[in-house]
Formats: sequence, structure tokens, C-alpha cells
Amino acid sequence: MTVRELVVLGTASQAPTRTRNHNGYLLRWDGEGFLFDPGEGTQRQLLLAGVPSSAVTHLCISHFHGDHCLGVPGVVQRMSLDRVAHPVSAHFPASGRDHFGRLRAASVFHDVLDLREEPLTADGPVASGPSWTLEARRLDHLVETFGYRLVEPDGRRMLPEQLARAGVAGPDVGRLQREGSLDVGGRTVRLEEVSAHRPGQRVAFVMDTRLCDAVPALADGADLLVIESTFLEEDAALARAYGHLTARQAATVAAECGVRTLVLTHFSQRYPDPERYRDEAAAVFSGDLVVAADLDTVPVPRRAPT
Repeated sequence: MTVRELVVLGTASQAPTRTRNHNGYLLRWDGEGFLFDPGEGTQRQLLLAGVPSSAVTHLCISHFHGDHCLGVPGVVQRMSLDRVAHPVSAHFPASGRDHFGRLRAASVFHDVLDLREEPLTADGPVASGPSWTLEARRLDHLVETFGYRLVEPDGRRMLPEQLARAGVAGPDVGRLQREGSLDVGGRTVRLEEVSAHRPGQRVAFVMDTRLCDAVPALADGADLLVIESTFLEEDAALARAYGHLTARQAATVAAECGVRTLVLTHFSQRYPDPERYRDEAAAVFSGDLVVAADLDTVPVPRRAPT
């Protein structure tokens, strides 16, 4: 059985609090594990969430501010300690290659992990698998920063009534899906006749940034959008000065881009009441809204009916 869900490991911004660890987000996707922005303490948060280090197959860093990357040494060393056998790809801005190298080798340890560095130099696809493509786009922050989007290819949804009418059953259904057409009793049945278009799922991850063209490009049609909302609208000038979004800005993007589930995170410690984020976002976004808390699990919503 495949699992598609977000495990929230940390939700603070620059300074952690008593209830919020630095950033960290694990997207489980059909046996893959995409670990986004592991801030300080992520190794322990994985333990508290019940997630083994072997679940991580891709390490994705948006930028090299400490709250988004200081957990790299602990995570990498834990994966070596646990003898993780599969290769792990590391995606990060190429301008931070030296930072990543120092984080990776921050202390002495027996390094047996097959960690493959894949620096980002431009917008576009950066990795792919049978059921996904990982894309990156450059955001607008104080340092070079990339957002990420995981996209499932479009497919076909089989229609039982049409299959029965065409006389296609059992193993022949799989053959038809693979080959696109099938001879049934002297008549050619085409896949399009007995199926409907099924849009692939999309998950977007947008961290530290001002509003820019890349934000809606990443969020467009996302089933799940994980996005920073460091500030409230009353401090919009501060948000822009420091390269961040407000909860209202994040929610407006989600509403305009047809996002189904919106996950707000990366909260400033200046606001002790998280419900203020919810109230501000809910004023403009009517979909499923999550004000993330550490160790939350958020399922990728089931495909919308077509």
C-alpha cells in the first residue's frame, strides 16, 4: 500500500520555541522520503515522529540560513550510524556548495552513507521516479533560495461500466493500460474509450521568500501546499524587508492557484497565538487549512473527482 503524507518535524522560523522546533518536513511518497529543510534538532524530531532515518531518500534544502540546514550533520551521521543502504540525493543551491560540504563533515564520524550531491543551478526538473518528478524554482529571499514541487504524471482512470460493455476484464485490463489498445473478439478497444483523464497529484514546498512569480508557479493546482507564513499582515513591511510572506499573502496565493490543502508554517516567535494565523488565512482561503504544529501528520488529499 502506498503512502502519501507530510510529517511535520518543526515549524519555527529563526528562533525555536518551547513548542516549536526549527524547520523540518518529511514528505512520504510511494516509498520515497523527501526531507525538506532539516533545521537544528531534526534527527531527534524524526525519532519522536517514529520515522527511521532509512525513510529519507532525498534531502532538499531551500537555502543555507541556519534554521533550514543546521540539522544536516545529525541527519547524515544518523543515516551512516544506521547503515542506510540506499543512495540519498542532496539537492541545494549551488552557491551554497561550500556550506553543504562543511555541514556534511561537521565532525568526525564513520561515513558509510552514499550521499550524492546534486546542486541546483537553474529552474526546472531536478530528479524523477516512476510516479513523480521533483522540480525547483528560484525564489526571492535575502540569499539564493529555491522552492520545490513534486508532480505526478497525469494518468487514466478506468471506467468499470465501459470496460464491461467492451468485454475487457481480468488481466486484459492491465494489458490495455500498458499497450493502449486491445483486440477483443475482432474489435479494437482503445484505452480512451474505457477510461477518463486523471490529473496527477502535486505537492509544493515554498519557504523563505517575498511574493514573486515563482510562488504561484509552484503552488499552481497543488493538492498540498506547504508554505511559510512568518509574519501577520500587520507586519507586512517587515515581511518584505526580510524576504518573507504573511499568512494573508500565503493564503491569497493558495486561493488564486486552486490549492486544496494549505499548510502554514515557519512562524515567528513574536506571535504567541497560532490562531491568529488561522484567522488571517481563513479570511481569504476557503479550502482545507492547517496551521502546522510539530509532529503533525497531514495526508496528501485524495484525488479530486474528475
